[in-house]
Amino acid sequence: MSDCLFCKIVSGEIPAKVVYEDEHCLGFDDINPQAPVHVLVIPRKHVVSLSDADAADAELLGRLCLACAAVAAQKGIAEDGYRVVTNKGEKAGQSVFHLHLHVLGGRRMAWPPG
Repeated sequence: MSDCLFCKIVSGEIPAKVVYEDEHCLGFDDINPQAPVHVLVIPRKHVVSLSDADAADAELLGRLCLACAAVAAQKGIAEDGYRVVTNKGEKAGQSVFHLHLHVLGGRRMAWPPG
């Protein structure tokens, strides 16, 4: 997707503070953090949202979850706890239509969210 912000980050066209990367995923600091640690983990492959993933993406979805755990460990929040969130659609708060998981931590999280 040539007009997708996150695809442009994956391609290097737009800079980001990358904190994790492998052949399937990329993790970078959110430019509008909602917690002391707020990293976005995205697939390098363009997938609009979780609802747009299919059975062929099952391995990729697992890799995204493992990347989130790796980011939490790297950022020092794995032991105390962290939250992983994805939004689907405008009503849920999705503003970039490329699947992304938010890894949030470094403070106590309230429940219920939103």
